[in-house]
Amino acid sequence: MTILAFLKEFNFLMFLLFALMYSYQIFYMVVALKAKKNKSPKMQNVHSHKYAVIIAARNEELVIGQLIKSIKNQNYPRELIDIFVVADNCTDDTARVAAKAGSVVRERFNKVQVGKGYALNYMMNIISNEYSSRKYEGYFIFDADNLLEENYIAEMNMMFHQGYRVITSYRNSKNYDQNWISAGYGLWFMHEAEYLNLPRMALNLSCSISGTGFLVHANLIKENGGWTHHLLTEDIEFSVSQIINGEKIGYCRNAIFYDEQPETWIKSWHQRLRWARGFYQVIVKYGKDLVGGILKGKSNWFSCYDMIMTIMPAMLVSSISFFIYGLFSLGIFLDVVDGAKNIQLIYTDMVKSIGWYYGLLFIIGFITTITEWKKIHSSWWKKLAYTITFPLFMFTYIPISIVALFINVEWKPITHTVAKSLDDVR
Repeated sequence: MTILAFLKEFNFLMFLLFALMYSYQIFYMVVALKAKKNKSPKMQNVHSHKYAVIIAARNEELVIGQLIKSIKNQNYPRELIDIFVVADNCTDDTARVAAKAGSVVRERFNKVQVGKGYALNYMMNIISNEYSSRKYEGYFIFDADNLLEENYIAEMNMMFHQGYRVITSYRNSKNYDQNWISAGYGLWFMHEAEYLNLPRMALNLSCSISGTGFLVHANLIKENGGWTHHLLTEDIEFSVSQIINGEKIGYCRNAIFYDEQPETWIKSWHQRLRWARGFYQVIVKYGKDLVGGILKGKSNWFSCYDMIMTIMPAMLVSSISFFIYGLFSLGIFLDVVDGAKNIQLIYTDMVKSIGWYYGLLFIIGFITTITEWKKIHSSWWKKLAYTITFPLFMFTYIPISIVALFINVEWKPITHTVAKSLDDVR
């Protein structure tokens, strides 16, 4: 077999591997499009449960006041919502601003146990020890840069009343129209909400939380012994651990919140490098149990498979293909006889492969943009333009996923500066 023939077969096998791994997500999109045609259920008069809202904040004096304001403006009984802020290793006025806005504030200074997971556990212990008489039934978890639509808590309360012990929500963007980077994040989070979590709900499977904007039953936290998830991606670690334990995570599409996306390459690089490294950590820690759930044929076996595909670094698999092409092209380049001709053929195949991947990602972004058009707060031409740049944003995960394999990554805060109110976002 010639080198060119090998590369063609290798390319076909890689494409087949991707098809086998992720074709179910195409089915998800079909299910989602059908589910989106159904009218969303109207809010019903159900029992109003009591909640503690927990916000882990580090140097967030610019944005935290707007989040607390949006919580206080909820169409929900105010006496049933208490706001707790843990000012985690802050060097600014986050604690003062949060307290002035009307929240219970505790400052935490710990340079060893660094990360959101530790901050959440710190505040949950305080609530358990100092506020046990208030008998909170659930904990809302938000980041300081979030903003909530007025019916957010009421919508989440409806699903909580149905028996779900973990519920995630619709993640929108405060600064979608800032540039192609912030739009890339925002478009993916919308796709994740409506084309991954929505079909999971329709198929009675478990959903997955995404960083922020979720609700956890107080009993579940008590059963777990607090917030015990401290990997670099504590959100996906929490999701995976709950699915392994048989918990079914719900998705409330009518509960909409907004968060700020990184707008510079440096911020985005550091954040997604942490995510990629965190995904590797989750694979190492929970991969065996996820595979075991599949092989043992448990009732949640497909959710286990779904989570493996979620944390599986797809871009890393893609990069293997490009690496092989590059390796052989270098070898052929050194061949003084037929090198130039063979390199041209190799690069032609590589460009075709990139084109296929670009096309697939463009379709995903385009469908999401069209169906979520009214929820995207941006000019019409930017909405269309960012569907073109969306695949490029996703391609940037390739170098990130490779670098994350070889370097030690530590949790670092992302600076938030978009101090918008809910009306400003709209």
